[in-house]
Amino acid sequence: MREVNENGPAPADQRATAEAIERGGIGLSVTDLLARVAPGAAPQPEPPAAPAPFAAPRDEAALVAEVAALAGRYVPAGHLAPDADFFDAGGTSVHAVELVAALETELGLTVDLDEVFADARPASLVRRAIRANGAETAGQRDTAVVQRETAGLTVVQRPTAALTVVQRPTTGLVTTEPAPDPAHPAPTLPSTPTDSAARPEDLAQILADLSLADRLPFVASPEPAPPRRVLLTGATGFLGSHMLLDLLRHSDAHVYCLVRAADEEAAVARLGDALKGYALPWSSEVRRRVTVLPGDIREPRLGLSADLWDRLAEELDSVVSVAAAVDFLRGYPSLRASNVLGSLTLAELAATGRPKPLHHISSVAVFNEVGIPSMGEDDPFAHVDRLVAGYDQSKWAAEVALRRARDHGLVVTALRPGGIGGHTRTGAYNPQDLSSGLLSAFARFRSVPAFRYLNATPVDWVSRTAVAVICEPDAWGFDYNLTGVPNTLDDVVRDMAFGGMHVRVRDWEEWRVDTLARLEAEPVPELAFLTRVLRSPTALKLCEATLTGPAATAERTDALVDALGLPPAVRYDARAQLKTFERLAGDGLAQLPHKDDQPYLWFSETTEGGVGPVGGAPDSPCSMVLTLSVASMHQLATERRVDVRGEVSCPAAHSAPLSVARGDLWVRPEEGIPHQHGLRHPLLRYRLELTDADGGRWWLEGHKYARARRDLWRQTRTLTVELGREGDPASLAGEVVVPADTYVRDQIDGIRVDPRLTGREKRAAKLTWLAWFGLEMGRGLAGPFARAAADLLDLRRTPNPTENHR
Repeated sequence: MREVNENGPAPADQRATAEAIERGGIGLSVTDLLARVAPGAAPQPEPPAAPAPFAAPRDEAALVAEVAALAGRYVPAGHLAPDADFFDAGGTSVHAVELVAALETELGLTVDLDEVFADARPASLVRRAIRANGAETAGQRDTAVVQRETAGLTVVQRPTAALTVVQRPTTGLVTTEPAPDPAHPAPTLPSTPTDSAARPEDLAQILADLSLADRLPFVASPEPAPPRRVLLTGATGFLGSHMLLDLLRHSDAHVYCLVRAADEEAAVARLGDALKGYALPWSSEVRRRVTVLPGDIREPRLGLSADLWDRLAEELDSVVSVAAAVDFLRGYPSLRASNVLGSLTLAELAATGRPKPLHHISSVAVFNEVGIPSMGEDDPFAHVDRLVAGYDQSKWAAEVALRRARDHGLVVTALRPGGIGGHTRTGAYNPQDLSSGLLSAFARFRSVPAFRYLNATPVDWVSRTAVAVICEPDAWGFDYNLTGVPNTLDDVVRDMAFGGMHVRVRDWEEWRVDTLARLEAEPVPELAFLTRVLRSPTALKLCEATLTGPAATAERTDALVDALGLPPAVRYDARAQLKTFERLAGDGLAQLPHKDDQPYLWFSETTEGGVGPVGGAPDSPCSMVLTLSVASMHQLATERRVDVRGEVSCPAAHSAPLSVARGDLWVRPEEGIPHQHGLRHPLLRYRLELTDADGGRWWLEGHKYARARRDLWRQTRTLTVELGREGDPASLAGEVVVPADTYVRDQIDGIRVDPRLTGREKRAAKLTWLAWFGLEMGRGLAGPFARAAADLLDLRRTPNPTENHR
C-alpha cells in the first residue's frame, strides 16, 4: 500500500496543480484525490514539538521510526510505515495489547491501549505520547494548531474550541492560518459542546472527509432494470457471503467479488474458505457465475488496474458495498480508509461510465447517540459529536457523504441492519460480532444486563431482504432499516427460560463487572474480544447507547417485504436462535442446559405390573416410581428426549429397590416408524441404567406401542419392559401399567416448573409442554390407523390363492 508521500504531488508541482484546479483545467476525480490521501495518510503531521523526556532524549523522527519498526513485528508484512495504520496493515486487538507492552518495555514509551485503538499510526502515537509526557511548554500549548487536509480542505483547530474550516483551490498545500479577524470571520464549525463524546481532531477529519463527496461527477439516472452484472464487496464477510448466495439464487446476475488478496488464486481460495466456513456452498455452479477480483477498497480505484476499472465502469449494472472494518475499539482515523474512503471510491465507480445504482450496507449505528428519541428510516441521525465509537462515526460519515452524492444524481440505497444474528437453519454466526458475544455471555453466565430493546435479526432474513431491494428497481434510492422485530428484555428472559436457562437481570455496570470477573477467573479464548470491549471506555459508551436506545422502526422495509411476497420479519426468538446456540456451544462460546441443571419442568409417573423369566409367566410383581423432567424446551425440540430418575421395585431381580443412575425417555423414537414392517408403532422408549443396594448394575428397556385398536387409553399407559444385568441379555420381561387414577393427577395436574420463573412463565411452560406432548402422542396414535387405511385401499396388494384361481 503506497503512502501519502508516494501519491501526493511533489512540493515543486503544488503551485502548478493549484493553478490548474483554479482554472478548471484538470478534472481531478475522487480517485485522484483519494490517491493523495491514501489510507492512513490524510492527517498531516502536526507542528513539531520538543522531544519528550523519555529514558534518553531522542529526535521525534527517530522515535517514530523506532515505533514503526517495533509495530512492524506484529503485522503480516513484517514492517509498517510511519503513517500507516497498524490495524489496516493486519494487526489485531491481541497484537495491540502486545505492542503496548513492547513499547513500554523496549522504548520506555507509555501508551494507553485505548489510544492505540483510537489512532494506530506510529507517527500519531509518538506525537500523542510526547504531548502526554509534557513535552510542550505552556506557550507551545497556547499556540498549538492541529491541521487536517483532505482534497484541498484544511481544518484548523485552535484552543478556543472552535474549528476553522478554510477552503483552498489547491490540493496538498498545508498552511497555518493566523487568528481570525473578528471583523471578517471565517466559516467555522460551532464549538464542541461540553458533553461531546468525540475527539475534536476526529470531528475535523470527518468534516474533511465529507467534502470528498462534492468532487463526485454529476450523473444521469440508471436504467431501471434488474441487474445482470453486479460488483459485490465484502463477500468474504458474514453478511456479504450470504448476500452473494442470495444474489445467485434469486437473480440471473453474474457477480464480481472484490476480495482482498495478493492475486486471483489467493482471492479465489479466500472466498471459497469463507463460504464453506459459514456453511454455504462453494460448487462449480457458484464458481461459474462468480468472477473474483483481487483488490482492496482502501486503495485508489479499489487497487484495480486502470483498464479493469474502466471496463467495470462500462459493464456493471450495480455496485453493492458490503465490505467494512467492524471493530468497536478502533477510532475513526483507523477505520476511515475502509468505511468512508472505500465507500466514496465505490460511489465514484457507480458514477463513472454507465450510470449505476449504489447499494450501501450502512448500520443503525448512525443513530447510536445516548438519549436519541427514535430510530425510524427517515429520522434524523445522531449528532456526530456525540458518537464516541470510531465505528459509529465512520458509518455516520459514510452515509452522510453518500447523501451528498445523491445531490449529484447518484442513486444510493442505504440498507441499515442492526445486530445480525446467526442463520436460523445452519446456525452459522459471526464469532466477532458483538451480538454473538453478548448472547454467548448471557447463556454462559445466566445473567443479562437491563436494556430496552435489542435490534437484532437473523442473517438469512437480512440477506434475503437486501438482495430483494437490489433486484427491484422501484426500491432503489431509499433508506431501509433491516432490523426486524426488536426483542425486549422480557422477551429475552422468557426465551432463555423456555430454553432451560433461568437468567438474572442486573444493572448494566453490575453485569459488566461480574462478567469481566468471570471471564478473568475462567478465560474463554473465544470471548477474549468481549473482555476487551467490556474494559474499553469507548466501547462501553457504544454499549450504553445500544442498550438504552429505542426500538428501530421499519415501515418502508415492511411494506416492501409485503409487496414482494417475502417472508415477513419475525422476532429473533429462542426457536430462531436454536441452531446458533448449538454452534456457539459446540465452539465453546456458550453453555447449553445440562442434565445436572435445575429442571425446567418435571412430573411423577408410577407404574404397576408383573415380570417373569423371559418366555415365562409374568407372575412376579414389578413397579416403578419415576420423575420425568426436561432441562429445556431445546432438549425436546432437538432430541425429543426426557430425563428420568427414580426407583424400580422388582423382587425377582433384587430384594431392595433399584435406583436409576441414568435414565432417558424418547418420545416417538425414529418418528414412530415400526421395525421390519411390524404393526406396532413406537410411542415411547425408556432406557434406564440401574444400581442395586449391593453395587450391582442393571438395565431396563421399556416401550409403549400404538396399534390400530380402539383401546387408545390403555396404549398410552402400558409399558412393555425387559430387565437384565449390565452386559448380559434380558433375564426378566413383562408389562407395567400407569394406573388410570394417577395419570391425570401426576402427569397433568402434578406438573411442576422451575420456581424461579414468574407465574405467567410457569403457566406458559405447562401449556407448551402439554401442547407439544399431546401433539406427539396424537401423531403416534394416528399412525397405525393411517397405515391400516392405506393397506385397505392398496389395489396392488398381493392376491390370495383363491383370487388367483378366479
